[in-house]
Amino acid sequence: MLLCALVGACLVLWWRASVDARERANTAARAACEGANVQLLDGTVVFQRLRATRDDDGRCALRRTYVFDYSEDGATRRHGFVILRGAAVEVVGLGPTLVPGTRH
Repeated sequence: MLLCALVGACLVLWWRASVDARERANTAARAACEGANVQLLDGTVVFQRLRATRDDDGRCALRRTYVFDYSEDGATRRHGFVILRGAAVEVVGLGPTLVPGTRH
């Protein structure tokens, strides 16, 4: 019974961290689109990849990649991405142009 409670608690913590990371990625994508004067399509990012990495202090962290679509003219669709390392936005990419990420 204790093991089930522990596994359940770990799953809840994992879910909460994932929701928080997606919100940070959404915020970064919106800001990058506004800064580039383009329209974020579908209003959200989509999770693409999860990898293990190290943070600036050398501790284990997760690198999450999210993708999104945007439009420069309202008729065409282009692809962008947001990469988070741990809780920090590492980089946001719009097409071939990279927008430096914001450290949090």
